[in-house]
Formats: sequence, C-alpha cells, structure tokens
Amino acid sequence: MLRVAMLSYHTCPLATLGGKDTGGMNVYVRDLTLQLGRMGVHVDVFTRSQDEHVPHVLHDLGFGNRVVHIPAGPENPLPKQELVDYIPDFVAGIQRFAEEKDIHYDLIHSHYWMSGIAAGMLKGAWDVPIVHMFHTLGAMKNRIARSAEEREGQYRVDGEKQVLARADRLIVATPAEKSQLQFLYQADAGKMVVIPPGVDTSRFYPIPKDEARAYLGLSPDDCITLFVGRIEPLKGIDTVMKAVSLLGMHDAENPFYVAIIGGEPDAAPEEMTEEMTRLQQMCDELCLGQMALFLGKRAQDTLPYYYSSAEVLLMPSHYESFGMVALEAMACGTPVIASQVGGLAYLVKDGQTGYHVPYDSPEVLSEKLGALLGDDELRKKMGKQAALYAKEYDWEKIAKKIVDVYKDEIAKQLD
Repeated sequence: MLRVAMLSYHTCPLATLGGKDTGGMNVYVRDLTLQLGRMGVHVDVFTRSQDEHVPHVLHDLGFGNRVVHIPAGPENPLPKQELVDYIPDFVAGIQRFAEEKDIHYDLIHSHYWMSGIAAGMLKGAWDVPIVHMFHTLGAMKNRIARSAEEREGQYRVDGEKQVLARADRLIVATPAEKSQLQFLYQADAGKMVVIPPGVDTSRFYPIPKDEARAYLGLSPDDCITLFVGRIEPLKGIDTVMKAVSLLGMHDAENPFYVAIIGGEPDAAPEEMTEEMTRLQQMCDELCLGQMALFLGKRAQDTLPYYYSSAEVLLMPSHYESFGMVALEAMACGTPVIASQVGGLAYLVKDGQTGYHVPYDSPEVLSEKLGALLGDDELRKKMGKQAALYAKEYDWEKIAKKIVDVYKDEIAKQLD
C-alpha cells in the first residue's frame, strides 16, 4: 500500500470555508485525500492544532485515512508571521506520531510554502521524495497588492525559494502558474507538472433550482447572483458592489440579491475585519440596502444548494492560482463571470461557460451580468455547457494523474 504524509500546516482541510485562511486549498486537500482513499492509498493529513478541544486524530475523511492535529505553539489561530516560528515543533510532532504508530511514509505531499519548509525538514530525516503545491505565490500577490498591508513579507518569498530548492516535483494548477514560477522565481521547468485541481461531481452537480431554493428557504422568484470566498481585497468584492449598483436593479420586477458567502459579517465592530467593515460601508454608500446579503461562512455541504440557486457566480479576483469556486459553480450548472487572471483565464471558457472580464472593472462586469440576467435561454445554455465541461475535472481523473507523479518520484528514489 502506498503511504503518503500530506502536510497542510496552516489550515485544516476540515475547517468551515470562508474564514480568513480557509478556501480552495482546504477543499483541495480534503477531496484529494478522499479520492486517494477510494484508490487504496493511505494518507495521513498533518495540520497544526488550532483548538485544544478538537481531538488530535480524526477519521472524517474515511478509508482509514486520518487528519492529525499536531500541537505546535498555542492551540489557537495565529497570524502567519508567527506560525513560521513553530514549524520545527510541527515537524517534531509528525516524527513522534510516525514513530508511535510505527508507520513509514513513501512520500510527502506538501501544500503552501510553510508546509513545504516542514517537508524539507522531514525529507532530511526520512529520506523520501517531496511533491509540493504552492496554491498561491507571494511574489504574485505582491505584484497586484494595492497597499502595504496587502503585501506579503520577504520572509515568504525567501521561504518559497527554499521550498523550490528542496522539492522533487512541483504540481502546478495551470500553465500560467508554471510561467509565474519560472519568471518570478527562476524555477526549474523540469520539476513542474501541470495538473489542475479536481471537483467532486458526486457532490457538485446541478440541483433543480426550485429544490435548491426550497432547501435554503429562498423564493423561486428572486434573482440571485453569488460570491463565495474569503473576504479580502484581492477577491474584488468591491467590484461586485459597484457593478450591481451600475446595473440599477433597485426597481427590478423580481427582488434582486447579491449573496456573499464568507467572513464574519455579524462580528462586533471592534472584531470585524477591515475589509468587511469597508464593504459594508460601501453598501451603504451605494444605497444597495437589502440587495446585498452578507451570509458569512457556510458549511461545504450547503454550497451545491447555493450554487444551484444562483443565476450567476461572480469571481472578479485580482489573482487566483486556479479558482476552485468557479469550478464548483460550473459543476452545479451555474455560469461564471470571472476576471481574466491566473487560473480563471484557463478555467472559465469565455462565451461558453460564462464570461471573462478585466479585473477591477465594474463597468464591464455590470454589462456582462446584465446580458446574462436578461437572457434566460443564454444563461441556461451556458449552465449546461458549464456542467458538462466540469466533468473533465472529476477527482477520479485528476487523482490518477497525481498518483502517477507519486509513483514516478518513488521509483526515482529507488533507482
């Protein structure tokens, strides 16, 4: 049996989506692990314990695979700058677990740069290959940052370069990410293989709109557009607000809503994030009133109902390495209007499964949104094409490619 140590240091794959550090990567690690389990691969996912009341070992992913919460520093959420200091403790905890369970791993698959640092330390102790996926890149985030607060520290960029040197193989989501690593980090193209993330089509599939809305308690006559993701500036939620304001749906025949899933909109003013505060103030300034629905975090199991209830998913990000939310929405038969950046430029097929728009362009977003909302037949056609296209990303197909990478690296190690 193939045994894999999966590292997701800074965020747990079981976490509720929409939090500060929870998003596509959580879904990726969880669903890949589930599919690997179906294929007979043993996976232990190691993550830093952030809650002393959560059992350190959970079997929520089935097939004998485990999520192991390793105490490393205080067992509560910490800023990423502080997390770096506890990576050695995390590594020591993984080594103890492996010794106590008398388990030998054939390979390490690490996610995000801090996990990659931990993988490098474990490689020295275990002498096994590392397969790594960055998910996002510090240098790319810095290129689109609009303020000092949005910039990533040099410690992250230096850490990513360190991971590039230690990893045996890099899985990149798109050709764009491969180019970014070559251009910004002078990464070795020979180490990289392009394998996009997958989607669980047994969970994400078109639910009849009336049934999805009945489940959520929504009216069948409402017109709903949707945003799902972290509440941070690079997600472009302010562009959504401006686009909706330009659309002028205040007096629409049927009630119009833009539903925003993510963050904690009901937090006390002193605890609310700066971006959530800014967005809620913007709603007031644009007189959006009840049209903007800040729904907060939602369980992953409810997302297919939200996607299927929506006329359109909006994803006007400034940067996305892939765009998992767009893929999930398309799998549910919902067209997507997305920025033509990063992975979204490859994932969304302009004019077929949705539209591309320039990022930070509310005028164009409003125009494309109006076109889709005003043409039921076009919207249904795009939705059907989106669901069909998403089947090409079924996890069963994607995981087979990843297992081939695992086997290739293990074979090289034995040569």
